[in-house]
Amino acid sequence: MSIRWTYAFVDRPVASFARAHAFWTAVTDTRLSGFRGDQGEFVTLLPGSGADACVKVQGVDSGSGGAHLDFAVDDVAGFVGSALQRGAGIAAEHEGWAVLRSPAGQFFCAVPWHGESLRPPVVHGSRLDQVCVDVPLSLYEAEVGFWSDLLADWTSAPGSRPEFHVLRPPAGLPVRILLQRLGEKRGGKERLGEQRANSAHLDLACADIAATRARHEELGAAFVAQGAHWTVMRDPAGGVYCLTGRDPETGGLPGASAS
Repeated sequence: MSIRWTYAFVDRPVASFARAHAFWTAVTDTRLSGFRGDQGEFVTLLPGSGADACVKVQGVDSGSGGAHLDFAVDDVAGFVGSALQRGAGIAAEHEGWAVLRSPAGQFFCAVPWHGESLRPPVVHGSRLDQVCVDVPLSLYEAEVGFWSDLLADWTSAPGSRPEFHVLRPPAGLPVRILLQRLGEKRGGKERLGEQRANSAHLDLACADIAATRARHEELGAAFVAQGAHWTVMRDPAGGVYCLTGRDPETGGLPGASAS
């Protein structure tokens, strides 16, 4: 089933929700929408220049937060049924949308498409364009198969390291998926970023990682660790994310087509 749009969600504890949306609006050069939800726990980051939003922030009641994806589709019930047939589970059902769980436990949502089509531009030399999902070694192959099958019109391919697998959407969609196999001994992002199974974090593609890091530190972020072609950071709300050396226009590494 075709995905018409994707949203990356920044999930952070309610106590640090304000710090989270203040930081991420500055990072993405956006402004806040009105707050939604029973307790005002949802907000969309609205880009300028007539582009459509693709990042939202959510205050969560438990845990340290993380990230998840929303898939905007024409037929929510059809997408949910397709996901369930492939091994997903229902986490919560709402009027017109649903929260699901992948076979490895990663949450994602099926939501109605409202005509979004124009990807936000690169700002300050970077673009938030990827959700990285941490997958236990024992479930990795099944998780790769699940996402590859569910997102059949996306490009599914091994990443730049043995522990990575990339799902790249069709041209125009703003957010892609990186699956990371845990349990590796090759210095992957899991070891550097203190990641854990069934968690996810955001990745930004950067034209100049050092310059982007400096700007983020001015906004209150902190350096965590250095990887092969990424830098692990912690935002002012306590959430881990990565600055990667991928091209912010294409998403590919210099001289390569995959992450």
